[in-house]
Amino acid sequence: MPHTPGTPGTPGSSATSPAPASCPVTGASSGAGGGPVPALFSWEFASDPYPAYAWLREHAPVHRTTLPSGVEAWLVTRYADARQALADQRLSKNPVHHAEPGKTGIPGERSAGLMTHLLNIDPPDHTRLRRLVSKAFTPRRVAAFAPRVQELADRLIDDLAARGSADLIHEFAFPLPIYAICDMLGVPAEDQDDFRDWAGMMIRHGGGPRGGVARSVKKIRGYLAELIHRKRESLREEGADDLISGLIRASDHGDHLTEAEAVAMCFVLLFAGFETTINLIGNGAYALLRHPEQRARLQASLAAGETGLLETGVEELLRYDGPVELATWRYATTGLTIGGQAIPAGDPVLVVLAAADRDPDRFGAPDTLDLARADNQHLGYGHGIHYCLGAPLARLEGQTALATLLTRLPDLRLAVDPEELRWRGGLIMRGLRTLPVEFTPSAPPPRA
Repeated sequence: MPHTPGTPGTPGSSATSPAPASCPVTGASSGAGGGPVPALFSWEFASDPYPAYAWLREHAPVHRTTLPSGVEAWLVTRYADARQALADQRLSKNPVHHAEPGKTGIPGERSAGLMTHLLNIDPPDHTRLRRLVSKAFTPRRVAAFAPRVQELADRLIDDLAARGSADLIHEFAFPLPIYAICDMLGVPAEDQDDFRDWAGMMIRHGGGPRGGVARSVKKIRGYLAELIHRKRESLREEGADDLISGLIRASDHGDHLTEAEAVAMCFVLLFAGFETTINLIGNGAYALLRHPEQRARLQASLAAGETGLLETGVEELLRYDGPVELATWRYATTGLTIGGQAIPAGDPVLVVLAAADRDPDRFGAPDTLDLARADNQHLGYGHGIHYCLGAPLARLEGQTALATLLTRLPDLRLAVDPEELRWRGGLIMRGLRTLPVEFTPSAPPPRA
């Protein structure tokens, strides 16, 4: 998620390589000894960014570039450097350290009063808020939610199984996490279609003008504030066990969430939770369709009632073509060095998870999909104190969705040439716009 373009700092004594000269429009520049930097952030790049990232890892592993928004930032592409940067507390998550914070972060969050969430704060505030949210967003709550996720997945497959064709993004990968997070938060069933519409606007406008996303953010913020107020008023009478009620209870024992913090936390759980899971399901299904031998192994494992390959397989799909291409924004609070490159204070740093997770210095045959890959310490959900709080829920949804697809629609196949598929624009997330598929029609099984 994302300043007047910054001025390259003077390398300190610890630096070993100067910043390359960057083109203010395309981000292309001259790399040290490797020829011109590949074009970044074009539509062609979005279709397959991995060759460009391989070039950066080799020739300019910490690379200053101009983003499509006009913001200048450092891209960190090697695994070891990425892991260091994700845990380095000299890289702040708070946009106050940037010259123009309105050009970074989630569009509209500042004007909507949604800045006090885990993606925008550092210790000690981060420590306090994460502890409070963890009291409500427990492993027990996620585990208890598994039957509901399975019910949603089956219902969505029921709706399309008889047709023999579908768009897996819009008819499966998109609604599943939206309805799931709404249920977990405690959004009443009659309001969930509104949430689906607002989330759809955020997805559609994610790679375009920030105003389209900002309007959806404002609507969601207003609704959540009202819902939290209603739940706080009726909490003792209803004994509700949804996530919002859990956050309110956590806020009433010593440490507390303010009303604004509770709204911001619910918003970021929704915002950070639904698009990542859409992309996990969509990218994962696409990768399996492109690798029939891996898919057949997984289907055989599921048919035998095994779960081990499903679990390692989802981790491999997160590594191979994960839902989050770049980690969310970080800002240097002081001059520091990453990978031998001096980073001046105030500069934004973007860790390229997609590049780090294909680093051949960390992963053998990194461009090969291997669902049984061992020692797969990918960075798909981050590292350090900002490791994704919702990772267990996303894994549950990803495993359930892919297992249900492969079991219920066993001959699933692409309905278009892969060259016809388009990836959504945007900086942080990586996901398909559509995923047209075909399969043998079938009647939905009887429900008890």
